[in-house]
Amino acid sequence: MILIKDDEFIRGNCPMTKEDIRALSIWKMNLKENSTVLDVGSGTGTITVQASKISSNGVVYSIERDEDAISTTKINLDKFDCTNVILDEGDAVEILEKYIKEDKRFDSIFVGGSGGSLEKIIEMCSELLIQEGTIVMNFITLDNAYKAIEVMKKLNYIVDISQVNISKNRGQSYMMIANNPIYIVQCIRSLN
Repeated sequence: MILIKDDEFIRGNCPMTKEDIRALSIWKMNLKENSTVLDVGSGTGTITVQASKISSNGVVYSIERDEDAISTTKINLDKFDCTNVILDEGDAVEILEKYIKEDKRFDSIFVGGSGGSLEKIIEMCSELLIQEGTIVMNFITLDNAYKAIEVMKKLNYIVDISQVNISKNRGQSYMMIANNPIYIVQCIRSLN
């Protein structure tokens, strides 16, 4: 698996899953070459682009509602020649409802943004996930991580939680600058 570096992406003014966190999150998504993937809250499109490259014979659906983020995602999709991506613009809950009506199924789902509808989005994603599929969610706040974990436990998922603290040196110095700690929550549907 070849990972794309942060400085290769066009950034814009929207959130970006940093490369160290992205590498772990993508790895935890259990992607295969032919996976059908969903990215809820694409931001700059880094997860969408990376999933597109790994699941090159699959399809990646990406949802985003913010105009700046949509624009930035489109630029990155073009830059990395992601021809297997469907970008749906609008409210995640409404788009997920459409997917449920269309009986879409996903092997892996990444939730990077929820727009305040976290529990509803998780429940809807669970409806869209195949039997042995994986949902990965990233959180900055412990509150949202806790809410998500509680929902997943009620839905009978096997939950693996990592708190990741990354520090990087600035310039040529050895002074380490800490990024925000991130909770990575991997959820696999229990077969029971």
